Amino acid sequence: MRIAMFSTRPHDRTSFTEANESQGGQHTIKFVDARLDAGSAAQAAECEAACLFVHDQADAATLTALHHAGVRLVALRCTGFDHVDLAAAARLRLTVVRVPDYAPHAVAEHAVALMLALDRHIQHAWSRTRNQDFRLQGLMGNGLHGRTVGVVGTGRIGTATATILRGFGCHVVANDLQHEPLCEAIGVRYTSLHELLQESDIVSLHCALTPRTHHLIDHEALTHLRHGAMLVNTSRGPVVDTNAVILALLDGRLGSFATDVFEREASMFHSDLSRQVLRDATLARLLGMPNVIVTPHQGFFTRPAVQTIARTTLQNATAFESGRMERGNLVVGPAESVSLSA
Repeated sequence: MRIAMFSTRPHDRTSFTEANESQGGQHTIKFVDARLDAGSAAQAAECEAACLFVHDQADAATLTALHHAGVRLVALRCTGFDHVDLAAAARLRLTVVRVPDYAPHAVAEHAVALMLALDRHIQHAWSRTRNQDFRLQGLMGNGLHGRTVGVVGTGRIGTATATILRGFGCHVVANDLQHEPLCEAIGVRYTSLHELLQESDIVSLHCALTPRTHHLIDHEALTHLRHGAMLVNTSRGPVVDTNAVILALLDGRLGSFATDVFEREASMFHSDLSRQVLRDATLARLLGMPNVIVTPHQGFFTRPAVQTIARTTLQNATAFESGRMERGNLVVGPAESVSLSA
């Protein structure tokens, strides 16, 4: 297939070129630097597939533009599909596929790394020692062993996070609509979100973005938080009401905050804005707080994960051509043109 890949970064070019060559070079990839929206969709002209990342816009207008350009397949090189108007895709008879499982342990490890960095004040120690300031004042942490960590969402990533934390000797409580047997087997206790917030020294978010989870952590939720607790978000930016978090940090209810995602990250993350004025005042305020760590949606960014994304995305394109899609990879598609394998 001819595939237009939007929001291309250097690692995308490398991983997809290598994966395509390893699969016989059967696809032709047009690398497009621009983020996908209704205006840039025309760059998919003469391509049967458009490859999207989490920051690309796939609303009804954009999908219509892709359809008019001749695209039949929307291939997401990510797991989440909250940025895709699925009803519009179905109406336009666009098949949408994804990579359902590529980096659960990578994201889980990043979440725990953020916890450790905040607790042990790694960012401050690093800055000090570079200036030959070797004092210990202000660097005392609490440690993870014996502390209670609340895991919100126990899918693959949340389960991997809970497993790591149990290895650290943490007490882990969890909240999810469905209980994961593996979590229960290692001693994770399920409870309500209200009780989780009250009990936890650290809260780690791993839930998908849905209408139910939008601003799940808002002003009301934060009032139930244990005073001085840590909040870590490696799920989706809009799961957290960032302005509410800032207020909770200012009044001390929230002791520290680490996030790998941001509500309006699409126009900023994965780009070099070092020579520009940061126009998002909320993000600028977060970056100026000493008890906050922001990373640029890098939780997934390990070599094995990037290779898996490229390999699976191209396999999805091949499967679409053959008319046999992996059930777990298919998000939406015309039933009469796609048969599903188990």
